[in-house]
Amino acid sequence: MANEHPNSFESRRLILDEKLRSLLGNGNVYFQPPETIRLKYPCIIYELSDGDTRYADNLGYLFARKYQVMHVHLDPDEDLMDEIRLGFQFSRFDRRYVADNLYHDVYTIYFK
Repeated sequence: MANEHPNSFESRRLILDEKLRSLLGNGNVYFQPPETIRLKYPCIIYELSDGDTRYADNLGYLFARKYQVMHVHLDPDEDLMDEIRLGFQFSRFDRRYVADNLYHDVYTIYFK
């Protein structure tokens, strides 16, 4: 990664990964994990879902990648809403659901 352009997809994603690990407080952060990976909880699972370009005078001047970020945990009172809101300027809480006795909090984060 030493020769990598500082704004490349991988280098920016690794910065996002580091921020998510810091926010969660452990290493259980997974980027688009295959089904064969055994997850450890609490964890964050995130994936690239889209991108958004802002235009002015028919020219694109700002592009931000859109990630779906899911916080999976066992405690119904646990949430990262405030931490995500403060740590990521362009973020929102989308929904919470329960599956297999695990709480899934889903967020959308735009990250340049």
